[in-house]
Amino acid sequence: MASETSSKAERKGLRRVVAASMAGTVVEWYEFFLYATAATLVFNKIFFPDTGNDLDNIIKAFLTYAVGFIARPIGGIVFGHFGDKFGRKHLLQVAIVLVGATTFLMGCLPTFDSIGYAAPILLIVLRFAQGFAVGGEWGGAVLLVAEHSPNKERGFWSSWPQAAVPVGNLLATVVLLVLSATLSEAAFLAWGWRIGFWLSVVIVVVGYYIRTRVSDAPIFKEAKAELEQNAAAGYGVGEVFKRYPRGVFTAMGLRFGENIMYYMVVTFSITYMATQLKMDTSTILGLMLVAHVFHAILVPIVGRFTDSRGRRPVYATGVVLMAVWGVAAFPLFNTGNDAVILATIMLGLFVHGLMYAGQPAIMAEMFPTRMRYSGVSLGYQVTSIVAGSMAPIIATFLLKVYGSWVPVAGYIVFAAAVTMVAVYFMKETKGLDLGEIDEADRLALNGEAASSAEMKMQ
Repeated sequence: MASETSSKAERKGLRRVVAASMAGTVVEWYEFFLYATAATLVFNKIFFPDTGNDLDNIIKAFLTYAVGFIARPIGGIVFGHFGDKFGRKHLLQVAIVLVGATTFLMGCLPTFDSIGYAAPILLIVLRFAQGFAVGGEWGGAVLLVAEHSPNKERGFWSSWPQAAVPVGNLLATVVLLVLSATLSEAAFLAWGWRIGFWLSVVIVVVGYYIRTRVSDAPIFKEAKAELEQNAAAGYGVGEVFKRYPRGVFTAMGLRFGENIMYYMVVTFSITYMATQLKMDTSTILGLMLVAHVFHAILVPIVGRFTDSRGRRPVYATGVVLMAVWGVAAFPLFNTGNDAVILATIMLGLFVHGLMYAGQPAIMAEMFPTRMRYSGVSLGYQVTSIVAGSMAPIIATFLLKVYGSWVPVAGYIVFAAAVTMVAVYFMKETKGLDLGEIDEADRLALNGEAASSAEMKMQ
């Protein structure tokens, strides 16, 4: 009876940790993807001079979008360093406040017509700060859950923060859909879009409060105590590269194709529908709304599957299907049929989910606790500079130069091929005890210390 009561208490505590992780992640990605959608529908029209070609200013808007991705690895490195030293919880609270403040200020920015080129410059500065905060968010959020999770269910529980990403995207889409549907285009461009950015304050307060109700996992507290007693047990980016370079580069490779896939589906597809298919904003946002709901439901299901079937086979299936989707998607888009287009977007998010759901567990199981925040943040965020940030820009550029979707499809296939190489070198870690990783790391450190002592004696 006591054991059953203890088990129920642990489950309740784990659900609280998941809620805290998801609450902040929903907030941060609501704001991040609000920017992504606004970059295509709004920013290209109000923050840059008119050139007569819609794709020109969309590319410029995507370049400001890319600035956030450049800032993300910097945020991941900084937050990872201090998160490994002081704890996941405290750094997550800092991240949510920073991203909320920058997003609110974006809603206050004057347009190009008001202050000229100072408008896009200010937008870039705020975008950098927002990306910095989001870069620190992901590693802490997923590790808060992964380090509390049972070994045999880590894939499932740690996939919930991943599901918060489409939920945040969903909220951003709902807000923009309501605003664009209820306001005239002139009113939406003049001031309506700002409301979505200002609403971030409400969500930030809720997310911050929930995150005050949890604590770091026991395995982290143990590792923190060891770090304080053992000067040789370092942490941070340098230590990760020194001791676990394979983990870092494998994580980067796994991330490459997945990240490109996501932004091709949720960002570039909006551009394609708006500029090539001439679909109206409300229809596009309505389709994306349904697709985000599907994605949010799918991710935990796939997470559970990685616990039963393994991390590698699920990921490999996603990579193969990514290449197939790249070739098939654009002819399906070109049918102009809303139902077919929706099915194509949902299929793309299904493929993405096969890769995305298992990432927190996979990356957490690559590194010991004393450097896990740094390791997962580095592997996850650095890749976004050449993957997700550039994907919409590259795809839009290819579309503009060649006037065809075929080179865009080739780009997607190439990304899938790169990630398949990483899957080949990836180790299967289903059910692995994080304590075993820490023990192996501890033995390696002790061995080095003993060897060093012997050399000094000689």
